[in-house]
Amino acid sequence: MPENVNIGSLMTPIIVIVLIIILLCLIASCIKIVPQAQAYIVERLGGYQATWSVGIHFKLPIIDKVARKVLLKEQVMDFPPQPVITEDNVTMQIDTVVFFQITDPKLFTYGVENPIMAIENLTATTLRNIIGDLELDQTLTSRETINTQMRSSLDIATDPWGIKVNRVELKNIIPPREIQDSMEKQMKAERERRESILRAEGEKKSTVLVAEGKKESAILEAQAEKEAAILRAEAKKEATIREAEGRAQAIEAVQKATAEGIRYLNEAAPQQAVLTLKSLEAFEHAADGKATKIIIPSEIQGIAGLAKAVVETSKEA
Repeated sequence: MPENVNIGSLMTPIIVIVLIIILLCLIASCIKIVPQAQAYIVERLGGYQATWSVGIHFKLPIIDKVARKVLLKEQVMDFPPQPVITEDNVTMQIDTVVFFQITDPKLFTYGVENPIMAIENLTATTLRNIIGDLELDQTLTSRETINTQMRSSLDIATDPWGIKVNRVELKNIIPPREIQDSMEKQMKAERERRESILRAEGEKKSTVLVAEGKKESAILEAQAEKEAAILRAEAKKEATIREAEGRAQAIEAVQKATAEGIRYLNEAAPQQAVLTLKSLEAFEHAADGKATKIIIPSEIQGIAGLAKAVVETSKEA
């Protein structure tokens, strides 16, 4: 009997401790802390009770539960390529990227069963509707228009789900292989055409530069020739002036010498015999054998006759 009492007395504290631990765990489970950029949807007995925002919250044990944790950040969904047909019956593959944000956690939780799948299907159908009204060339060159139309349509359609579509982008537009080959050939031809134009423009500029270079060279040569001609003319002019000045100085010197000689003769007062002798010396220089006709003045003829008579007289003696 004492043994039974001891076991009972030992079990009581253990049970109390276990109950306290269970109570503490139950209280702790009723305390919820909502982190930043999230919202908790709380249900009571299966019905919507409240939407918890950032901070600490308490719920009733057992009857309250957190039905869904909703992320409020902007999210990005990259959907796989979807086959679409253009107005001119060209089938192509287009994949889209959708940027969306949850604005109402309650509508997001209860508005549609699978919101992401709903957005993907809605994106595919909207894309087919828009591309179906465009031709291939318009589809390839109207990305911005398509993005704007899709964003507007998706934003209106997802508003009852508590979702706001901020942006839609066409990531890749993949036309059929044969169209790709044709486009590559067209691009190659366009590049070759531009290359030919650039080459022709380069050759034209080169020709113009060469012509301008030749023109400048010719101008420089003409200017050099002009300057050389001017210098030659100036040199010739200077030489002529120097030569004329030299002749003038020589004539002046001769005239001065002649005048000086005459002055000396005048000062010496020569006799008639000396003058006659000088005349004979001058006549000797005149008759050096080069002249064919000599005119002898009468005075010199008389002197010659006198000289002959003197010679003959000396012979007779």
